[in-house]
Amino acid sequence: MRFLLRVLVSAAALGVATWAVSGIELLAGSGWTRVGTLVAVALIFGLINATLKPLIKVVGCAFYVLTLGLAALVVNGLLLWLTSVIAGDLTLPFHVTGFWPAFWGAIVVGLVSWLLNLLIGDNRRRNKPDNEPPPVRVVRVR
Repeated sequence: MRFLLRVLVSAAALGVATWAVSGIELLAGSGWTRVGTLVAVALIFGLINATLKPLIKVVGCAFYVLTLGLAALVVNGLLLWLTSVIAGDLTLPFHVTGFWPAFWGAIVVGLVSWLLNLLIGDNRRRNKPDNEPPPVRVVRVR
């Protein structure tokens, strides 16, 4: 259930990005075909983020620190662009025309996903009992 919810949030965020950023095109018909395309692209985007992003962060850790995290914006844009290339190879009607639309689209996708996750909430924190001890043991030194 949680996985499906995350895919739907990503699909909604990608839908907002196609509406807000010129250069990100969803060429599907209308209605359910657009929704199905957005869900498929969200699955691809999730798989790319799950596999490549941790590797890029490890390899480029010094660059992330050097740029104060701004490299993450570029990496997210490139991953969205890669998603467009893979979607095109799979004949999905989703296309990002270049780097700058991918860059701004990644920012829009990140912001919309963050806002939707705030509205939906995170069940991991809610399901824990209040009297559960902290995960780290606190030791007092005298």
